[in-house]
Amino acid sequence: MGRLYIVGIGPGSRDLRTLRAQWVLERSRVIIGYNTYLGLITDVLGGKEVIGAGMGEELFRAGVAIRRALETRDDVALVSGGDPQVFGMAGLVLDLIARRGLELDVEVVPGVTAALAAAARLGSPLSLDFAVISLSDRLIPAGEILHRVARAAEADFVLALYNPINRDLLVEAMGVISRYRRGDTPVGIVRNAYRDGEWVVITTLSSWGEYVDEVDMSTTIIVGNSSTYRYGKYMITPRGYERKYGLWLR
Repeated sequence: MGRLYIVGIGPGSRDLRTLRAQWVLERSRVIIGYNTYLGLITDVLGGKEVIGAGMGEELFRAGVAIRRALETRDDVALVSGGDPQVFGMAGLVLDLIARRGLELDVEVVPGVTAALAAAARLGSPLSLDFAVISLSDRLIPAGEILHRVARAAEADFVLALYNPINRDLLVEAMGVISRYRRGDTPVGIVRNAYRDGEWVVITTLSSWGEYVDEVDMSTTIIVGNSSTYRYGKYMITPRGYERKYGLWLR
């Protein structure tokens, strides 16, 4: 029996992989992943058994990874974009192992998730409490997603919105947020963070719709809270030092 690694490759660029992720990918004899992600790690694929699959084939990828780890003594790496736990492959793989009562040595290798990559390109919008919500209704009903958006917006969390693939749901979600936030609340939209074709814009909650045609599956949207502000090309959420120490930042 081999060891199964579930590896977060971060935003996609090699220099944002962790050292642990790079070490695991280099030593693993079998690498499995979504074809797009495999295209981002070609530097470690030489001489390996590589198994790719398309969008929507998560169960196939998870099943193959488990099977190959059980039937071989080789290390097996299942790659996941960003971090494996944040809308990635770790939960699915571990759930399958638990439900099947399998004994398998698994290590989850963390990676830089999209919210952190996008936020870094925007400045520092996640300096205070924030909520990460996926807008994909492929597995979760739209009504449940909108309920979560409403509660997080009401609680004044900064919001990091993933997977805005359903445009109607995205528009509805932003409308829900608008019930709890001012129209001038900063909104950052980042597509392909740290990848070729990167695109970044800072707009407002009342004007974000001007950029809706730029939004795709590789886009992360960050909506500020009641204290978030814009300074030049930066989106900033104060952590609270200005209240505790009487600092005047603006």
